Amino acid sequence: MSWALLRLPAPLVRTCSGSQGIRLPGKPALLFPGVAATAVQVAGRKDCRALLPLNERELEEQFVKGHGPGGQATNKTSNCVVLKHVPSGLVVKCHQTRSVDQNRKIARQILQEKVDVFYNGENSPVHKEKLEAGRRKRERKKRAKETLEKKRLLKELWEASHGEKL
Repeated sequence: MSWALLRLPAPLVRTCSGSQGIRLPGKPALLFPGVAATAVQVAGRKDCRALLPLNERELEEQFVKGHGPGGQATNKTSNCVVLKHVPSGLVVKCHQTRSVDQNRKIARQILQEKVDVFYNGENSPVHKEKLEAGRRKRERKKRAKETLEKKRLLKELWEASHGEKL
């Protein structure tokens, strides 16, 4: 079998060193979409967290008409995805792009994060990230406030020593 016959577009091909995929002599194995990635592949990605997997049988999916700016391109096409996780009752509505496929993918990612927080609570990686982001934001605000206070004090000292206002 020739290597050129199995060549796929770049986004569809992933290399792995595991036992999964098609192994050709001297070539890395190919992972096709839908095949689980190895730990090495996932390690460098920020968006791949250890979240609870979604079972497609537990999801209800609807396509509704869009909303918001964009006129006919969004308001008359049913490309808004409403995804419901039946066991938990969580519902996600996604209309971020004009593509139904992209909206389906984004809705599943958002729902997976919400389901993970719903079941794991404070132990969820999503919850921990939000807490960490809030802590960093408070620190930035505190530093900015301290810097403004230092500038104000410096300006007052300058005015007092030179007897004039800037």
